Amino acid sequence: MALPKPAVGIAAIWVLFILLIAWVVNRFANGEAEIVRKIVHIGTGNVILLAWWLDIPPSVGITASILASAITLLSYRFPILPGINSVGRQSLGTFFYSLSIGILIAWFWYLQQPQYAVLGILVMTWGDGLAALIGQRFGKHKYKVFGAEKSWEGSLTMMLVSYLVSSLILIGTQGNSWQNWAISLLVALIATALEAFSFLGIDNLTVPLGSAAVAFFLSQLVL
Repeated sequence: MALPKPAVGIAAIWVLFILLIAWVVNRFANGEAEIVRKIVHIGTGNVILLAWWLDIPPSVGITASILASAITLLSYRFPILPGINSVGRQSLGTFFYSLSIGILIAWFWYLQQPQYAVLGILVMTWGDGLAALIGQRFGKHKYKVFGAEKSWEGSLTMMLVSYLVSSLILIGTQGNSWQNWAISLLVALIATALEAFSFLGIDNLTVPLGSAAVAFFLSQLVL
């Protein structure tokens, strides 16, 4: 199959555009590293939608994931991505983020069920991203899970956004049925629980993989 170069180019331009915005914000945000991280987190995650809509081959997504994972690992030692990995805590979240995209593309593109990869990535992209921002800005009611401090406001945001994302994708691809609404609710609950266990940034791996797996296997079971 010929490589759809225009489609790949569009996806690449989108990622570069997001990185440019992050660089500008990092340059003038006076230490607001978390804002920079979430711009990249949310902005680049949406490239999975372009890959789905433009039917980009899985080999392209997997290769991009491997390269991004390698760059992020190097960036923990060298200042390749200043402002993105500076979170004030020990974390491999950026690496896990890149890795999860490659795993989900390898899994579901080859099954010709890309909607589950998209679901998993967007639950992480929007759910986890907005949960962190809301939790840090408005989180007044704290709780701890194995030493990691979370807020109920952030967790509620995670659950609501995950439910919305899952519902839109499952109903859009599998039809408006009570099963899809129920699966979306379970995905949201499990994604929220996984996000709470976020030591070393592992939630950037467990949330997308767990969300996609739950949606996929439950859909095979009840639909």
